[in-house]
Amino acid sequence: MSAKEYVTAAAASDLYERESSKIVLSSTSNPKLREFAQMMVAHHTNSTEEVKAAAKASGLKPMPPKLTPAQSEMIAQLNSETGTARDSAHIAQQKMAHNQALAVQQAYAREGTAKPLRDAAGKIVPVVEQHITMLKSM
Repeated sequence: MSAKEYVTAAAASDLYERESSKIVLSSTSNPKLREFAQMMVAHHTNSTEEVKAAAKASGLKPMPPKLTPAQSEMIAQLNSETGTARDSAHIAQQKMAHNQALAVQQAYAREGTAKPLRDAAGKIVPVVEQHITMLKSM
């Protein structure tokens, strides 16, 4: 994966996490899910900033983040659900999205060519692992 591909993938992942969490925050009555969603917005805002700074340090000019078609479909699904069905859909999506994000971050931390981005990915891996652990109890 090139540095540019990593930055694009990480940005899309963070954008999806923030947007999907904001949707569930607008409707959930589940306090555990509300707390998790608030943390997702905060943590994925931070990781976006870390990757952007590392991209600039690597000589890249990061583009504004854009959802992938699959992420756009997941957002549409969340928007079409209500109540506990939305909560359940969100949790299922989060599990899948975090497993994908972990694979991207681990791969770049291990094999990335731009040291600042490799270091950023290495810092993000344990955060994503923490999110996955939390999702297992939901």
